[in-house]
Amino acid sequence: MKSLIVIPARFGSKRFPGKPLAELCGKAIIQRVWDIADAVCRSRKDCEAVVATEEPVAPGEGSALIIDYCEKHNIPVEITPDSCRSGSDRVWAVASARKERPDVLLNLQGDNPLCPPQFIHALLDAFEKHPETQVATPYTRLNWNELAALRESKKDSPFSGTTAIVGADGNAKWFSKNIIPAIRNEEKFAAAGDYSPVCRHIGLYAYKFAALAYFSQAPLGEYEKFEQLEQLRFIENGIAVRMVEVNYPAGYDAAASGVDSPEDLQRAEKLIMKAGELLK
Repeated sequence: MKSLIVIPARFGSKRFPGKPLAELCGKAIIQRVWDIADAVCRSRKDCEAVVATEEPVAPGEGSALIIDYCEKHNIPVEITPDSCRSGSDRVWAVASARKERPDVLLNLQGDNPLCPPQFIHALLDAFEKHPETQVATPYTRLNWNELAALRESKKDSPFSGTTAIVGADGNAKWFSKNIIPAIRNEEKFAAAGDYSPVCRHIGLYAYKFAALAYFSQAPLGEYEKFEQLEQLRFIENGIAVRMVEVNYPAGYDAAASGVDSPEDLQRAEKLIMKAGELLK
């Protein structure tokens, strides 16, 4: 199985301009993400990784700085059109230009320096274990303390953190920025076990080539527009999204998410200092 890991990295983040080049414990975020992808590819056959950024506006500005950084540090980088609406579209722009078509494409966001490599392995393995899989994404089940922390964080950032309903067939039934499912008689369920019924989605995607080709041409889903969750486009169009359950390594619990803001960067720094580096 030939796999291609694409790392979308935009310089022009509204909440955190220049985010890919921001330093996290002495390393640029994009370097950390690349190191994760590179570690995965070094341990798998027929695996390749590349950074994808937007078209540079001018030398020494914006995405040109990302390109310069990657070239200086021997990181493969490709330029994708500004018309890309999402990270998945940027992945497709890279994949569709390949002379040799990859079997599986993986979208590792360039602002996700806390992604354990085993999550990527788990997604790629899912396609080998379940050949019918078209799209795969990971999730973790929250214990009651983690659920309480998610609820607390949503008081200040209601649209951070995505939850999912996972069916008995292992496929996603729905995703939402709201916490789903609603839980009646919560005290009863909490007394019965350590884990809540809430599954937190982890923003990492892998796709068959044909599935991503369809996604790139399909119009935005009706509910995708409201939630601004691109994975809903698959569900709304009848394409199953396989959910792969994963567990964070010690110290890297559900708090280990992407870096969307300077505040997230500070939280990531504290986490690394406390739990240690993901790559030993």
